[in-house]
Amino acid sequence: MIDALQTRIGYRFRDETLLTLALTHPSVLHAPSNQRLEFLGDAILGAVVSRLLYDMFPGEKEGELARRRAALVRGETLTQVARDLELNAELIIGTSETQVKGNENASNLEDAMEAVIGALYLDGGLPAAEAFIIPRWTTIASRSHLAPKDAKTSLQEWAQGRGLPIPQYRILGTTGPAHAPIFTVEVTVEGHASTQAKAAPKRSAEQEAAKLLLEQLLSQVS
Repeated sequence: MIDALQTRIGYRFRDETLLTLALTHPSVLHAPSNQRLEFLGDAILGAVVSRLLYDMFPGEKEGELARRRAALVRGETLTQVARDLELNAELIIGTSETQVKGNENASNLEDAMEAVIGALYLDGGLPAAEAFIIPRWTTIASRSHLAPKDAKTSLQEWAQGRGLPIPQYRILGTTGPAHAPIFTVEVTVEGHASTQAKAAPKRSAEQEAAKLLLEQLLSQVS
């Protein structure tokens, strides 16, 4: 299975234990997990994508590049790349996650994808990580000629355009296991109703809450 995954990744690991570690979820008892590799991979992905966008869009300003980067490193993008690689079939998860089909959980796939990038970096250095990231993320970045705006950015611009304070986000609670909490987040714009959303990780819950509130606000004025 590891051999087939390496073929899909397009890289042969000198130390295959790194790839195994990248696929090991924290729910696996008495075993190292992929969390440290996830931390490393997140930083490597951000740096490589930043350089990629810098080269691809020489006429864009910092804010536009930042929005593009946010879209390219967000959970949904990582999860889709993970599914394309069929990481869901390779995840090593514990009993608690098996019972809830944790290998299909978007947050788990996002974390594993970042961990795989971290493993590539440790095994083959920056060239190995770049060889994996650049062709895939170039394709994704090329799909939009305009810099995207995430829901939080759009909601903030809506509020500031009306002379209102920036939206306020508040965590109402968490559920699920400690290693993979699901957040319930509320967003409020002064003088308007609030909305809530539940998701993992926290930034996804904030984005979903912002999207719901923005849709509500726009429907009121249409």
